[in-house]
Amino acid sequence: MSDFILANEPTIRILGFVSVLSVMAVWEILATRRPQTIERRVRVRWPGNLAIVILDTLAVRLLFPLAAVGAAIYASEHGWGLLNLVSLPGWVAVILAILALDLAIYFQHRIFHAVPWLWRLHRMHHADLEFDVTTGLRFHPLEIVLSMAIKMAVVVLIGAPALAVVVFEVLLNATSLFNHGNVRLPQRVDRWLRLILVTPDMHRVHHSAIQRETDSNFGFSVPWWDRIFGTYRAQPEKGHLGMIIGIENFRMEHDLRLDRMLIQPFRHTDPHPEHRESLHDTGTL
Repeated sequence: MSDFILANEPTIRILGFVSVLSVMAVWEILATRRPQTIERRVRVRWPGNLAIVILDTLAVRLLFPLAAVGAAIYASEHGWGLLNLVSLPGWVAVILAILALDLAIYFQHRIFHAVPWLWRLHRMHHADLEFDVTTGLRFHPLEIVLSMAIKMAVVVLIGAPALAVVVFEVLLNATSLFNHGNVRLPQRVDRWLRLILVTPDMHRVHHSAIQRETDSNFGFSVPWWDRIFGTYRAQPEKGHLGMIIGIENFRMEHDLRLDRMLIQPFRHTDPHPEHRESLHDTGTL
């Protein structure tokens, strides 16, 4: 089974991505959580958000042809990393590696919020004026390249099996699309589901324009790290229908264009979250 997954990694990634994106897009139509001011217009949000993921993929493949899976195979061949120094059943090593990688992503996310020049890269993700499945694709290519370099270093450090890396990246991509969905879940389902998985209502809080809410709910896949390390926030103070999405200084519709997104890290506004005032009723479109 593992050999099949590794041999068909690109196909599995593409099929997983297209399947989850399609399901979430349809779900958003059938059970919308928040009405959108900027809808899925041909010339506005979706083209930019979908185009950026193409650029991200090209950048990673150009700079890291084998990416994290290649790093895992290389580390295994040379006996590098913690999991390559101990004897464990294969399935245990895979689970431990997936959890370790997810924890690393959690702390990376927190660091990208805390360090000013890293925030300048990451803020493009938060500058989306709506919150839907395509927001989960909206990351600056420089952030994606840096994130891949960090991930590869973590893979080598822990000695993650190649299978664990493939499974983790597929899961991370799928959960990012899911938890950015503008979809409505019954409150009881959301309450129980967020014990094991980051739900859209949980992650939407992280996209609030209010800083103390932005600096919470950093997890992408599982909610445990936020609960353990004290960054969990159950609900936005203004409610999911009343909260403001986005960043104060990037609230013009033209900021959603691909060219504006690409130059955003180099614009000298909103340098760091701690310099923003908490928003209440200002900054809406």
